[in-house]
Amino acid sequence: MAKKTKKETVKRRVNNPNVIGLHSEVLDQPITQTLETNYMPYAMSVNVSRAIPEIDGFKPSHRKLLYTMYKMGLLNGARQKSANIVGQTMKLNPHGDAAIYETMVRLATGNEALLTPYVDSKGNFGKYYSGDMSYAASRYTEAKLSPICAELFKDIDKNPVDFVDSYDGAMQEPRLLPTTFPNVLVSANKGIGVALASDICGFNLNEVCDATMAYLKDPNCDLFEYMPAPDFSTGGEIVYKRSEMERIYETGTGSFQIRSRWRYLPDERIIEVYEIPYTTKTDVIIDRIVKLSKEGKAKEITDIRDETDLSGLRIAIDIKRGVDPEQLMAKLFQMTPLQDSFSCNFNVLVDGYPRVMGVRTILQEWVAWRVQSTRRRVTFDLNKKSERLHLLHGLEAILLDIDKAVDIIRHTKLEAEVVPNLMEGFGIDRVQAEFVADIRLRNINEEYILNRTKDIAKLEEEITELNKILSSEKNIKKVIYNELAAVNKKYVTPRKTGLVEPAEVVRVNTEPEVEPYPVVIKISREGYLKKLTERVLRANAELKYKDGDAPWIEFESNNVNELLVFTNLGQCYKCKVAAFEDTKSAQLGGFLPTELQMEPGEVVTWVLDPGDYGASVLFCFENGRASRVALSGYATKQNRKKLKNAIYTGSPLLQAYILTEERDVAFATSDNRVLCFNTELLRIKTTNNTQGVQAMTVKGTRHVLAVGQVEEFIGANVDANRFRAASLPSPGAPIREQDQKSLFD
Repeated sequence: MAKKTKKETVKRRVNNPNVIGLHSEVLDQPITQTLETNYMPYAMSVNVSRAIPEIDGFKPSHRKLLYTMYKMGLLNGARQKSANIVGQTMKLNPHGDAAIYETMVRLATGNEALLTPYVDSKGNFGKYYSGDMSYAASRYTEAKLSPICAELFKDIDKNPVDFVDSYDGAMQEPRLLPTTFPNVLVSANKGIGVALASDICGFNLNEVCDATMAYLKDPNCDLFEYMPAPDFSTGGEIVYKRSEMERIYETGTGSFQIRSRWRYLPDERIIEVYEIPYTTKTDVIIDRIVKLSKEGKAKEITDIRDETDLSGLRIAIDIKRGVDPEQLMAKLFQMTPLQDSFSCNFNVLVDGYPRVMGVRTILQEWVAWRVQSTRRRVTFDLNKKSERLHLLHGLEAILLDIDKAVDIIRHTKLEAEVVPNLMEGFGIDRVQAEFVADIRLRNINEEYILNRTKDIAKLEEEITELNKILSSEKNIKKVIYNELAAVNKKYVTPRKTGLVEPAEVVRVNTEPEVEPYPVVIKISREGYLKKLTERVLRANAELKYKDGDAPWIEFESNNVNELLVFTNLGQCYKCKVAAFEDTKSAQLGGFLPTELQMEPGEVVTWVLDPGDYGASVLFCFENGRASRVALSGYATKQNRKKLKNAIYTGSPLLQAYILTEERDVAFATSDNRVLCFNTELLRIKTTNNTQGVQAMTVKGTRHVLAVGQVEEFIGANVDANRFRAASLPSPGAPIREQDQKSLFD
C-alpha cells in the first residue's frame, strides 16, 4: 500500500483507557473517510432540515412554529404572549428561543416581511425594511395565527400528510403542511446551506391562485396573463423586461431590477421616498446618499432624514432651490440602492432532493403533491363514512324487531355471549353487533332508530361522490380547483409592487463632466506618471525626476481618454487620464503603484492609451515572442478598475505598440542579431493573455535586447532587407562589424 501523505490523512485523537492522565492515542484516518462520516451528515442536515424550503413553501423552523401555535388553539383563540409560544415551540425546535422568536418576527404582520403574513401580531415586531427599528423582546409582544392559516392546516386531522417524530421522540409533527394554495410561490424565502442556496421572490396570493387554476385547466397556459411579475411587501416598482421574466419563469434563475417609489412635495422642496426595494433597508440607502454627498456627487441635496416609524416608511430628502427632482432621482437610482436587483434562485426540496425549478415546474410539482394529499384526505373521509354506514346498516337490521333485540340481551346469561347472540339473531357482523349492544337503554326506541337510519341514504350519496372523486385524477384536480377559488375569493390581497417599462426609466450621466484638452503622458522608469499640457510643454522647462529615475514611455492623449497600465503580475489597471492632475515641470507626477493601489511587489511594465478600443496592440517579449491582441478585449461595460490575466507573463515585456495600420518591427538580440518583420504576419487574438507566436528564435543565453525600427540597429548604408523575414519564426541575421551602431558598442 502506498504511503499516505499529510494531505490524504488526518490525525484523530481517541481516548485510550489503558493510559492514565491526559494522554491520548493518535490514529491516522483518510480525509475522505472523515468527510464521509463527519462532514457529509452535517451538510445533509443543514440543507434538508434547515436551509432550503420544501414544496409546501416552508422551512422546518417555520413549520414547527406554526404547527405549535395551531395545537395551542391560536387559530381561533385569543393572542398569547410570544414568550409562551416560543417556549412551547422548543418542544419541536431545539435551536433555542432566540432563533424561534426571529422566525416568528419574520412571519408577523407587524414586521411586514411577507405580503401574506401568517402570524397576527400585537406589539413592536420591528420593520423588515429598517435596520434601526428592532423588534421588542418576546415577553412584551403577543401573537396568534392569521386567518389564512386555516388554509395551511385544513383537514390536517384527516391524514393528508405524513407525521414524523419530534427530535426527542416525545411528540409527532407534520412532515409538510397541507396548504390549499401554492405557498411556495406566495412566501418570499431565502436560505443558505452547504454548497446550496435558495432565493425565492414572493408573488401575489390572488395572482398565484388564478395562475394555478388556469394551469389545472391547461398546463400550457400563458402564466404571464395571470401573474405577470413578483410582488413584494415593501412595494416599489419592477423595471419590467419580459425576456428577463420569461427566463425566471422557465429556469428559476435570473434577476430583475426593482426601484423605489417617491413623490415630490414642492411647497417643502422635499422628495419623499415611501416604498423601497425588498432587497435593501432604509439605513443602507441613507448611508449611501450621505457618502455621495460627502464625495461631492450629490450637491443638490441639503439634508436627508429617516422618518420611518410604526405607521410606515418615509425617507425625506431636502433639495436645493431650482433642482429638477426627476433628474436627481434618476441619478440616485443609478448610484444608490434606491434601485436594486433581485437575483432569483428557485431551489426547492422535492421528495428530499433539491431542485432548481421555474414557476411552471414548481406549479407542476405542487399540483402533483396536492393531488396525492387530497387523495389521502378523501380516502380518509371515505373510510370513515363507510364505517359509519356499516354500523347504521346493523342498526337498521334491528329496526325490524326491537323487542327481539331486547329479549336476546335480557335472556343472555353471560355478558360475553351478548354480541354473538345478536350476530346470530339478526345476521349482522361483530362490529355491528358491538355498536347495537353499546346503545343506551333510553335510545332503544323506534324514533331514535328511525332518525339514525335516515342518515343511510345521505351517507350512501356522499360515499358515491367520494368514490367518484377518487375514480380519476381529473376529479381530484377539480376539488383542488374549487379550494383555490375559495381561497381567492376569501383572502383578497391587493398588489403592492407596480410595473414600469424600461423606456419610462429616466437615465442620466452620473460621471462628472470632464473638460477635453490634449495632453502628453510621460512615464518614468520607476512608475511616475506626468500629465503635461501644451502650456507646460511650450515653456520648454526641464522636467524633474527622482535621483536614479529617467524618462521611459511617452505618448499623446486627451484628458477624457482612458489608460491601460500593465504590470509584471499580468494584471491591467484601467484609469482615467482626468483622474491625474496636470503636472508642472518641477513636479514628479503621480506614482502609479500608489494611485492604482497595486499589490506589494507589483511594478508597471507598460502604459498605453487604447483610444476607442477599435485597434489592436502588439506586445513584444524578451523571449522572442510577439502577441497581437484586440483592444476590444480590454473594453468593459462596467467601470472595472482591474483586469486579471490581461497579458502574457511568460517573459518580461519589452515594448507595446498600438496598431492602427500594419508596420515593420525589429528585434535585436543580445548576441548581435536583428530580425525585421511586418505585423501583417501576426493574427489578431481575442484572448488577452495569449502567448502569441515565436517571432524570433532564441537559443541558449540569447534573448531579445531591444525592440524598435531596423534602422535603429544598423548603419545607414546597410541593406535592411537582409534582416527581413517572410515568415515566422525566424532567427534573423547577424550584424557584421561594419553594420553595428553604438547600441552594441
